[in-house]
Amino acid sequence: MAVNRAETLSLVTHMGGDMKSLLRSAALAVGAFAFSAPAAAQEGPDFHVARQPGLVYIQAIIMEDKKLIEKHAAALGMKDIKMRWSIITSGGVMTEAVISNSIDLAITGVSNMLLAWGKTGNIKMLTGVAGVPFKLLTRNANVKSIKDFGPNDRIAVPTIRASMQAMMMGIALEQAYGIGQHGRLDSNQVQLGHPDAMQALLSPQHEVNSHFSIPPFQDIALKSPLVHHVVTSTDILGGPASITNAWGTQRFVEGNPLKIKAFIAALDEASDMVMNDTKTAAEIYLAVTKEKITVNELVAVIKQPGAIFSSTPQRSMLWAEYMHRIGLLKQKPTSWKDYSFPNIHDRNGS
Repeated sequence: MAVNRAETLSLVTHMGGDMKSLLRSAALAVGAFAFSAPAAAQEGPDFHVARQPGLVYIQAIIMEDKKLIEKHAAALGMKDIKMRWSIITSGGVMTEAVISNSIDLAITGVSNMLLAWGKTGNIKMLTGVAGVPFKLLTRNANVKSIKDFGPNDRIAVPTIRASMQAMMMGIALEQAYGIGQHGRLDSNQVQLGHPDAMQALLSPQHEVNSHFSIPPFQDIALKSPLVHHVVTSTDILGGPASITNAWGTQRFVEGNPLKIKAFIAALDEASDMVMNDTKTAAEIYLAVTKEKITVNELVAVIKQPGAIFSSTPQRSMLWAEYMHRIGLLKQKPTSWKDYSFPNIHDRNGS
């Protein structure tokens, strides 16, 4: 039983629902994909890519705004490419969209890719994308560390248990309480996309009083005197790491070599702009998103220590090792190359 296109697009539109039922239907879709994937079709002009909101998707915003994929596809002889971009706030819904072929590539958290890879072996990372320090924020003045959250605190994450933020909480809880204690705050988690989570955090009467955020939403929220940060991802992880990646099915990647080459070239060009022409990149990002932060403030966020904007994944094995330890991955990869396509194997990834 496969999840059809209409069902998946309905999920994408609503971007919510019960997490258990979402994971259940995702598992069904994964099973159907693993055992009955049709043969690859001839490469056509349509190319549908989806991303989530936030600064770790800045290259995707630049790629769309500057039509970089179209530029590189034309240079490869594919002049009729038809790009479609979507924003999906939940990594779990994004996974369903990839599996049911409603989108061609997902740009989202590494953990979502690893979950799908572990189930199928046919879904892999195409490229790394970005990693910036994430902050766990709260309105609760009594919360000073991960140990201080109580049963009434509600912590917003993009996808319960499976998002990068939920994973980082799990790692922090193991550091605080010991191996096996990663799930102590599972019942506190609420599934909300970052824009909605920020609004909830800034509303004193809202039940969601905490948010494991990302830039620039965390930077905007911290302007409020009601909000303070509890812990930062780089403290939990012991340094920088890729948080987001681009990924898809083996069927699509192998069946669309020109689109894939154009995508990687476009991502590399956008990454170079972020690192070497940061002000222009920030201006493009803010012109598209309309987020309430100045260009100079955003430039400072992009240039902060620990920020990564690169198609070469960095320390992605950290997530794979953690997910294997807690039982989310049955098979432990021996290298980052096990869960990535050969297109980037010549790079110095990790």
